[in-house]
Amino acid sequence: METNEFKKIFGAISKESGFDRAFEGWFREFPEVIHVLALQRSNFGKYYYLNIKLFIQGTFGNTYVKSKKLVKIDCGNIFLRQPNEYSNLLDLDLPLEDDERAEGLRQLFREYIIPLSNETTTRNGIIELHKKGDLFILPAVREQLGLC
Repeated sequence: METNEFKKIFGAISKESGFDRAFEGWFREFPEVIHVLALQRSNFGKYYYLNIKLFIQGTFGNTYVKSKKLVKIDCGNIFLRQPNEYSNLLDLDLPLEDDERAEGLRQLFREYIIPLSNETTTRNGIIELHKKGDLFILPAVREQLGLC
């Protein structure tokens, strides 16, 4: 699969899943949190990493708006990558049929990205996932959320 076709499929699935394309990334905005998905190409082949960034309004005195900066910045207040079991879908050198790769990406969204996004629409949702041990929050961000 070529890069352009992969990005087209990824973008279509992102849109189906409630994310809007802007600034070479995909956004889902809520009053308290902005979610950003960004594909990062590896320097070592036709392999991508999926950067999942959450920007929590008010942390560190910031008000976040949909922008190119949020796509390009290395990490958000919370930074995640795709679970390892989905990494093969992002390796374009692996011989996968286009429809197989597309269905795998749909599964990634259905089983991981959408549930994560739905559970992290608010500060309280993020805190609850952290308390359950399902989401790691760096100490400085924990302090901003009043968890320290």
